[in-house]
Amino acid sequence: MDLATIIGLILGFGAVFGGAVLEGLHITSLIQPTAALIVLGGTFGAVFVSFPLPVCIKAFKDIKIAVLPPKVDPDAIVKDIIGYATKARRNGLISLEQEAQNASDPFIKKGISLVVDGIDPQKLRETLEAEITAYEDHQKHSAEFFEAAGGYSPTIGIIGAVLGLIHVMSNLSDTSKLGAGIAVAFVATIYGLMVANIVCIPIGTKIKIRMKEEVLRRVMIVEGLIAIQNGENPHFIEQKLKSFAGAEH
Repeated sequence: MDLATIIGLILGFGAVFGGAVLEGLHITSLIQPTAALIVLGGTFGAVFVSFPLPVCIKAFKDIKIAVLPPKVDPDAIVKDIIGYATKARRNGLISLEQEAQNASDPFIKKGISLVVDGIDPQKLRETLEAEITAYEDHQKHSAEFFEAAGGYSPTIGIIGAVLGLIHVMSNLSDTSKLGAGIAVAFVATIYGLMVANIVCIPIGTKIKIRMKEEVLRRVMIVEGLIAIQNGENPHFIEQKLKSFAGAEH
């Protein structure tokens, strides 16, 4: 579990609601289901118009990346690649065929299979880098989804506030309720700003960070496999890959 995400959400919402309490407001005055409906419904309605349905579905699935990031151990990857390099140096590249079948990581499995097939190192790099680019292009849509939601949310909040003020203005005859009505109207603005700046934009940023970590991991694998194919010394390969592993920590 990513504690930074949990701590950030607690601090963000805690600061808003805690500050409201310190100002003398009742928490119940900030809990308005109608305002929440307008902001959430309007915001995600706008992003659903902006993006294809598969992107929207994937974006919601990728929320788990912000809270439950995939476990990546760069040192373990370096160890595995060094193991492949040692075996290939001793028994030849064809000896890695069994390793390709046993690999649980699809990217490593594909890379080793290409190495075993004897593909040209330059072609190997181009093939695997093309896959990395495709992954990056596909993954960034989720980040763009939440960034777009963060852009729409404050505006939808203003719409909610205007709707609330329209309701207040239509009941000017009862002046005793004007203050409370105006306060409720502006809760939608607060919701819009909170959804944008505490939830959507930060989640989009976290997805981007996870994407960069995965891209770096794959680049490390590519460099390791090409070094194996070139017959480089396992010790030299280890030193080269440790620079990538250090960048991920």
